[in-house]
Formats: sequence, structure tokens, C-alpha cells
Amino acid sequence: MSSSAAALTRQWTTWGPIVAAVGLALGWGRDLSGFAVVVIAACLFAAVLAAVHHAEVIAHRIGEPYGSLVLAVAVTVIEVGLIVTLMAGGGDKASTYARDTVFAAVMITCNGIVGLSLLVGALRNRVAVFNAEGSGGALATVCTLATMTLVLPTFTTSHPGPEFSSAQLAFAAVASLCLYGVFVAVQTVRHRDYFLPVPRPGKDGKESEDDHADPPTSREMWISLGLLVVALVAVVGNAKLVSPTIEDGVESAGLPKAVVGVVIALMVLLPETLAAVRAARRDRMQTSMNLAYGSAIASIGLTIPSIALASIWLSGPLVLGLGPLHMVLLVLTAVVSALTVVPGRATLLQGSVHLSIFAAFVFLSFSP
Repeated sequence: MSSSAAALTRQWTTWGPIVAAVGLALGWGRDLSGFAVVVIAACLFAAVLAAVHHAEVIAHRIGEPYGSLVLAVAVTVIEVGLIVTLMAGGGDKASTYARDTVFAAVMITCNGIVGLSLLVGALRNRVAVFNAEGSGGALATVCTLATMTLVLPTFTTSHPGPEFSSAQLAFAAVASLCLYGVFVAVQTVRHRDYFLPVPRPGKDGKESEDDHADPPTSREMWISLGLLVVALVAVVGNAKLVSPTIEDGVESAGLPKAVVGVVIALMVLLPETLAAVRAARRDRMQTSMNLAYGSAIASIGLTIPSIALASIWLSGPLVLGLGPLHMVLLVLTAVVSALTVVPGRATLLQGSVHLSIFAAFVFLSFSP
């Protein structure tokens, strides 16, 4: 990258999150006109691109798997705040927001992000290579968390409907938080090598230019960390600002309420999607897998405990159990993902299969 291009990138990625945050502050608590919604949407998109850039700066400085963990946790923490805010102001009609958003996050990450990353990686290198040990452990964690928090409530009998009783919700929250903590410890300390990109020399036997690029300074890393937080707050906050427009559009079109959770999850997870695809283009498939499965784990492992705590003062029911249609999609995702991860290698076929499941999820969300 030339010095002029690098300077231009630094300028817009610095001002983008700030402008998006200003737009969030000006629009918060107000009824937005159509033009204002368009402006806020543009700010949201700029903040997403800036978040990806600053996440990559941090990842380059601290290395993998810490870089992907920072982005996944940061987005999820703010996503939790968005879900709680929507539920606090939505009453009974918001009783399924947590379930819909978390399940949408699982389907987007495990099928959308994984499928797109595999497709890009396979197009570039014919075969996408990643670490089966790390990705397999992450997938097992996702499946366990999803089953324990989204499937079991449909079959428990202590409380009517697809809901946990207070004791069951407390157990699920503690178990999810503990399992997430164990995963982070394994990923970053005990078996960190399982989550590092698989080295694959280039055609000339040398590593890529990215491996030889000088890492950013500590000052640049801390600036990027601050701007990343600002960008992510702007992403989720602006997503909330445009969510009433989305809700009105969904209601006027006669679509299911679950569509709102799908659209919000798509917007919130856009930074991870772009970061994962860029990593796949650089032949760093393990980074893409870390972002995808790490985001799914964080989405469940942090959201459910937070919602359980917030339910103390939130009014209305908390519906977590999935219906038969979504259970089928979850089981299909788990089986196909296991077949993809176990070999540690994937082709265009695996990427296409995951994208087909993701397309089915999106289509059936609009037309169940």
C-alpha cells in the first residue's frame, strides 16, 4: 500500500467512527425522517468498515487468536446491550427478541460467514486449510451452548411454553458463562496453537507479504482499540435507530417478527463477516473460523447470562425455545459443520453447502 493510500485510509477510518457516533448522539431518542434514516444507515456502514480496519490493526499487533477474540467479544458485548434495550422497550412483543437474535447469529456465523470464507479461500487456493483441532473444539462448544439454551426450553416442563423456569434459566446462564470462560482459556493459553493459522508456503516457497509487514506501535494499537470501541458502539446504536423503520416495514409487509432479529443480527455481524472474508483472501482460514465460531460462542455465552440477569427487572415473558423448523436447521448446521471441520480441509463444495443452508434460513425467516 502506498503512503498516500495508507494516509487516506487512516483519515477515513479515524473520522468514520467519530462521525457515526455524532450521528448516533443527534438521532438518539428522536423520530427520524426518511432522509435521516438514510444518513444513519450510511454512518452505520462507514462504522462497520472502520471497525474491520481497526480490528485488523489490533490483530496484527497482538497476534492470533487474540485479534479475532477482541472483535468477537467487543461486538457481542455491545450486541447484548442492544438486545436488552430492545426488550426493555418492547414489552410482551419483544419476548422472542433474544432467541431470534441469538439463533440468527448462530446461523449467520456457522453458515453465512463460514460458507463465504470457505468459498473465498477455495477460489483462491483450490483447497481451504485450517486447524481441525481448534475449529472442532469451537464447533462442539457452539453446538452445546445452542442446544442447552435454545433447544432445551422447548422440552422442559417446569414452566408452560418454550420458556425456562427461574432455576433453569439461572443454571443455563451459569453453565454458558463457565463454558465460554473455558473456551477462551483454551483458545488463548492452554492450546493456543490449535487456533493459529496453518502455515502454507506460497508457490515460491516464501511467506506472503503480510507476514513480513511491520506490526503497528503500541500507541497505534491503543488508538485503534479506542476507535474500534467507538465504531462498534456506533454500529449497534445506529442499528437500533434504524430498527423502528425495519419493524414498521416488517409489520406493514406482514412478515414474521423474527425477521427483525435476523436483520439486526445481519447488521451487527457485518464487521466479523468482512474481517473473516478478508482473512480468507489472505489464506488465513483459521482466522476466519476463529471469527465465525468465536462470535457464535460469545453471542450465546455472553447474551444468555446477561438476559438472565436483566430478566430480574424486565417485564414480560422470556421465550428462548426454538420451534421445529429452526431445530431442523440447527441440527442440519451441526451435522454439516462437523463434516466440514473434521478433515481440516474444504473445497468449494463445502462452502456452497453452508451458503445453501444460510440461504434456506433467510428465506424461511421471511416465508416460514
